[in-house]
Amino acid sequence: MAAATSIPIAGFKDVYDVAAVDRALQKLSAGASEALKSTYEKMLEAGGARFTVKPSGIPAMETLYDELPNFSEVLDDIRKHIALCASSNDPMELPPVLLVGEPGIGKTHFGRRLAQLLATGFGFVSMSSMTAGWILSGASSQWKNAKPGRVFDTLLHGSYANPVMVVDEIDKAGGEAQYDPLGALYSLLEPETASRFVDEFVEIPVDASGVVWIATANDASRIPEPILNRVNVYEIEAPDHDGARRIAQAIYSEIRCGHDWGKTFPEAPADAVLDRLAELGPREMRRAIMTAFGNAKLAERDEIQLDDLGENRTGKKQRIGF
Repeated sequence: MAAATSIPIAGFKDVYDVAAVDRALQKLSAGASEALKSTYEKMLEAGGARFTVKPSGIPAMETLYDELPNFSEVLDDIRKHIALCASSNDPMELPPVLLVGEPGIGKTHFGRRLAQLLATGFGFVSMSSMTAGWILSGASSQWKNAKPGRVFDTLLHGSYANPVMVVDEIDKAGGEAQYDPLGALYSLLEPETASRFVDEFVEIPVDASGVVWIATANDASRIPEPILNRVNVYEIEAPDHDGARRIAQAIYSEIRCGHDWGKTFPEAPADAVLDRLAELGPREMRRAIMTAFGNAKLAERDEIQLDDLGENRTGKKQRIGF
């Protein structure tokens, strides 16, 4: 099958019933939540239709394989599912994924890059800082300062019915039993129940069955079994030295091409710089590269040198493992 450069839009899909929203708005009492009223008005203004995509071929993924060498197994499976959709009349459909690995090896970055590949929008939830169960499913408008959950919010403000939703550090979700932060995922990870998901704030069914779920974790043993049964689990290992160099080059290129000042720097840093960057995790690579760009500019140079990468608090060069 010939590779396509992108995945085209196939049509539209209603993610909620506009008539039901209008009826709910008309039934609001005089003392109803102003936030709820405003949300209904936004829903009517945006309409319920969102773009869907239908792959006509397998998109070019060589760049992703190159810059994310330790995610090749996941990328292989994604290509297979896209190929299945491309050979039928089915819209884009990818199974929920759980990426398990040490901090800083690029799990969250993978989710963002997948969203860029699919071009269907991106939502992000960091479970490490959330203790309330409503972060995904919303809280009742009867509560003070209540608001919709992240799933509904992403569908309302996005243009697509199938955005990539990253649930980061799912193993660190906290909260009391009656406010289980992961409770909503039991239905959201099942297409049949996700198709009529009810956000507790809005209280109107939304079709979240097209959402592409990417969860990340450091320790799968801390994740409830019902969640593990609903996702494809991938153990992500640290890349070898050559793979780490390619990741460093990809991050360098991303930063360089993303800024006007970057055009004065060469397309690739020196080999010695890449070797030093390969000793870091992707998160630290990004910090070190930004520091190096700034130090080089201050020194009135248009090429990064080893000394530009910065030092940690002990005065030693950063050496942070994956």
